[in-house]
Amino acid sequence: MLLNPFAPLALIKITSLKATTFFLLILLIKSNLLRLKGGLIGGLFALILISGILASTSIALGSLIYAYRVKNKTEEDNTVQDLETVNI
Repeated sequence: MLLNPFAPLALIKITSLKATTFFLLILLIKSNLLRLKGGLIGGLFALILISGILASTSIALGSLIYAYRVKNKTEEDNTVQDLETVNI
């Protein structure tokens, strides 16, 4: 039986293939972690935006209700004062 002179090259090919697959696995894990981090940051940002919109809407709605009540209260007070008689 003769020894194959290309045996060291085959060993180098297998070793380089293992290193390449390990490197690609590391890159895949890194990309998944980056995607997860981006999703979390994006979700947090969207939650902050939605809560800000809800807060500003509730403040605007509350101020409109307050202004409507104040306007109606002053109109009722004016009508009662107009109906009073004046004694001279």
